[in-house]
Amino acid sequence: GAGVARSAVATRWSDEENVRWRAAIPGRGFSTPIVWENRIYLTTAVPLEEPAQEEQPTRGRGGFGRRGPRGSATVRTAFLVLCLDLASGEELWRREACEAKPHEGYHRAYGSHASVSPVTDGSKLICSFGSQGIYCYDMDGELLWQHDPGVDLEMRMQFGEGANPVLHDDVYVHAFDHEGDSFLLALDAKSGEVKWRRERDEPSCWSTPLVTEHDGAWQVITSGSNRTRSYELFGGKELWQCGGIGLNVIPTVVRHGDLILVMSGFREPNLQAIRLGGKGDITDADPSPVAWSSQRGTSYTASPVLHEGLYYCVQDGGKLSCFDATSGKPFYLEERLPRGTDLKASPLAAGEVLYVATEEGDVHMIALGEKYKLLGTNSLTDQFFIASPIAVRGNLLLRGRSDLFCIREDDSDGD
Repeated sequence: GAGVARSAVATRWSDEENVRWRAAIPGRGFSTPIVWENRIYLTTAVPLEEPAQEEQPTRGRGGFGRRGPRGSATVRTAFLVLCLDLASGEELWRREACEAKPHEGYHRAYGSHASVSPVTDGSKLICSFGSQGIYCYDMDGELLWQHDPGVDLEMRMQFGEGANPVLHDDVYVHAFDHEGDSFLLALDAKSGEVKWRRERDEPSCWSTPLVTEHDGAWQVITSGSNRTRSYELFGGKELWQCGGIGLNVIPTVVRHGDLILVMSGFREPNLQAIRLGGKGDITDADPSPVAWSSQRGTSYTASPVLHEGLYYCVQDGGKLSCFDATSGKPFYLEERLPRGTDLKASPLAAGEVLYVATEEGDVHMIALGEKYKLLGTNSLTDQFFIASPIAVRGNLLLRGRSDLFCIREDDSDGD
């Protein structure tokens, strides 16, 4: 969850250069793909009816469009899981998880009915469509089990569903935080049976939890508007909680040493580094459990990158900050990326480069380290990056409007 790839990837590409393959993806989905061995897995949602004609939004810097953030009227939709070959982009299989008419729309520009990324342990592929259910397949697409969470999520201003789950040691954990009765759900990844479920006093949240071990105990840590909370992974008991960080919490929880870093970037932005080891409500504990905090430079939608002790945050309007993850010292704060940059995708560290994908189809490359340095920008025509870039064995995968691109600077298959 730290946003760091294991290998370097291309630093130069265009429509004609270093695009190894381009695969058309049906429907609309902004979930970030995942890769296991030589296969890519992703989700999408294909409308089966024509939507009612509505005024189209305008999209400007950080804007929600003329008529607000809500998506168009919902129609009956096929929810699909796709498997592609990493080397060629060829579709190996697709499965229809279900057909349904969603009860609620999504953000016109940035939302979709397939915004939750799959998770896998190499034997099971678990794909969530939120209110439409959770589906588990083997790696060749055979359905193993499915689970109905029994909720129609009521997301704030119909921004859309999109909180990602985590999977560890056959425990699948998914937060269902919304404007109704929120809860954290843990399933047995082998059977789909409920292991535990905990009610949560939280409004809409899209943050990915963190599974981590401390003092011999595995725990799952969730951020939220009201509280950051830690639960026993294998039993669901709440271990500790700390005062929250503001509305519309989206960025992923990450860990640095014995610090848990959580962040929000909406109306009252806040970044907190919380010490592990507390018990109960530690909000007002003395000494404070918050080692450091910042109200500047925080991300709204993009998750951070934590690389070699440096914590990188990129803001929707195109500003980048870098903190010392231990002390909170800002090495640089709100450095502006090239003019015209808007973004929702999370950045990626690969090699010595931080890749920042934008709504304009650009990917800015910034040198990793304590000093801000723009290395260059690569562009693909008529693209719109909401899904985050991923890198594996020298391949950079970029999911655009309706295509998945594989970028590579050489002809080898990687190792």
